[in-house]
Amino acid sequence: MNFDFSEEQTMLRDSVARFVQDDYDFDTRRGIVATEAGISREVWQTFAELGWLSVPFAEEYGGFGGGPVDLMVMMEEFGKGLVVEPYFATVVLFGGLLNAAGSESQKADLIPGIIDGSRLGAFAYLERQSRYELADVLTTATAADGGYVLNGEKVVVSNGMNADTLVVAARTSGEQFDRHGISLFVVDANAAGVERVSYRLMDGQNVANITFKDVSVSADAVLGEVDGGYAAMDQVVQEGIVALCGEAVGLMGQLNTKTLEYTKTREQFGVAISNFQALQHRMVDTFMSYEQAKSMLYRAVCALENGDADLRRELHALKVMTHKCGKHIFEEAIQLHGGMGLTDELDIAHYAKRLMMINATFGDRDHHQSQFNALSYGSQASENVASMSDAA
Repeated sequence: MNFDFSEEQTMLRDSVARFVQDDYDFDTRRGIVATEAGISREVWQTFAELGWLSVPFAEEYGGFGGGPVDLMVMMEEFGKGLVVEPYFATVVLFGGLLNAAGSESQKADLIPGIIDGSRLGAFAYLERQSRYELADVLTTATAADGGYVLNGEKVVVSNGMNADTLVVAARTSGEQFDRHGISLFVVDANAAGVERVSYRLMDGQNVANITFKDVSVSADAVLGEVDGGYAAMDQVVQEGIVALCGEAVGLMGQLNTKTLEYTKTREQFGVAISNFQALQHRMVDTFMSYEQAKSMLYRAVCALENGDADLRRELHALKVMTHKCGKHIFEEAIQLHGGMGLTDELDIAHYAKRLMMINATFGDRDHHQSQFNALSYGSQASENVASMSDAA
């Protein structure tokens, strides 16, 4: 199978890599994270000027018309630079939902704002009780006066505090866990009844808990069909998993590079520790972990782009491998750097923390291993894994 990137994809990758190298060093990133917003609007505008915000959108809306491979290429480079600007939240998730379910008028109204950098978005789907179950939705949308009234709470909304516009998953019919009955709504983040509480995760990313108290929206705010929002959510989460794992692979590669460079400069007993055979073996092991994760990512992105029947199984395998390999790499990076590998002043710890957060997004290793086993071997295998996890 040919894994070579096209000329356009190579140029896209190189442009992001140059930006990270020249304009987004670790000190710059730390300064941005320390601000109240946790992102830089100036950097975001640079993304717009370079055309990166247009990548997944159709040309008729001013987009580049790119696909999953283009997003993966960019996310990998963002991972190398620990970029905190909300590309994933705004372009991949919020923009992906517009692509998947939006009407022509909704796309024409909202997508140009994403592309020119004037509109930040967020996808509010997770609730306190839902954990990794996408269909577990208690937030309600009740029909009233030709529109809907939203009530409920969403938690850990990525870019939730900075977003101008939200896509909110709410239940219009059915029971708590029913896939049918979930609808998507485009909501002004500053509308009456919307309350946001911001906080920071351990990787420096800003998220928000958002409460909706009798928030009125018009019928035109429905994204896609009433009661039929789950399919769009599921599609965008699949795309999101590939994008996030692309970022994770970038993080892993950078951790390996930085650790190898450190072993060549750190001396013990008068020689660089890179000369010790035991440490050489460990670096080879982390390189192999990186290559395994990268290979699984390429396999999954090809399955996503081609619409393979085994896509869901490939995505579960990808998340399992990303967690396993990422954990191995960041643990070895911290060990080989010694105690300073855990300090806030060294970027190694920040790469590790970001990998931990990616591993917990859209399901952790145990969740995806269970789902993979159920698809591959039947539900009994999934139950056995869950039992072993509980016992552990």
